[in-house]
Amino acid sequence: MPERPRTYQTPRPVLRSIPDHSTGSTGPTRPMRLGVAGPVGTGKSSLIGLLCRQLADELSLGVITNDIYTDEDARMLRAAGVLDPARIRAVETGACPHTAIRDDVTMNLLAVEDLERDFAPLDLVLVESGGDNLTATFSPALVDAQIFVLDVAGGGDVVRKGGPGIGRADLLVINKTDLAPHVGVDVGLMTKEGRLARDGRTVIPLSRTDEESVAQLREWVLRILDRYRTGRHVALDPGPMAPHVHADGTVHSHQDAESDHTHDRTDEHDGSGGGSNVGHPGRVASVR
Repeated sequence: MPERPRTYQTPRPVLRSIPDHSTGSTGPTRPMRLGVAGPVGTGKSSLIGLLCRQLADELSLGVITNDIYTDEDARMLRAAGVLDPARIRAVETGACPHTAIRDDVTMNLLAVEDLERDFAPLDLVLVESGGDNLTATFSPALVDAQIFVLDVAGGGDVVRKGGPGIGRADLLVINKTDLAPHVGVDVGLMTKEGRLARDGRTVIPLSRTDEESVAQLREWVLRILDRYRTGRHVALDPGPMAPHVHADGTVHSHQDAESDHTHDRTDEHDGSGGGSNVGHPGRVASVR
């Protein structure tokens, strides 16, 4: 029978397991949480399904998906049979996807904690963001590491557009490389420019039909999981904004210690929920 939907009123009083990323930790006391973010249609759900197929025989896994108004991604993964359907749960954010993975992670954190409790001991929880733009990143209060996903069908130039996910996520995946000949994209050049944008940090060009690239992704996940388990991985916050250029040619970063620069926020997100509260006023956030 289909899993009965779970509905939570947010926030609840206590968040029990916000990650402790202090370097003095002797090791984790819970599963690693790996976030997967990126624009709409880049293949985040398919990538999670691929990882489940690759790792389920050796790791105990759970999945949390995020969509604004539906549980479509969770339904797709359940129907694909990548895990026991009860291990795949959906969060309906009711607002811009980044609000629930960064601004107020309560809804997702509760879903993750309940999944970890119901199927203890888990090794890895995969948390998929709803499709968002190039600024979307996870809060380190929710995940321990994060993957940012682009795809060749979005254009070979998108990797040059920057943003905190492209520049500073733990891994950048350039997905659907098998489509490159059909959309006129040079995968080698896109990968090279991705590494330049990331100061040499890891970029994996991926196609689920290419066994070598699938193996690279699998090994990357296992490697970062090993670092997490042995206390050698410390989650870093990619930050809400990457360095950017203003009309006068000034290159600006919000990490500039002495800067008093601000942005006009009056037009943010066209009123669709870019504030610090998850969901619309009065809406009950649901986890299914």
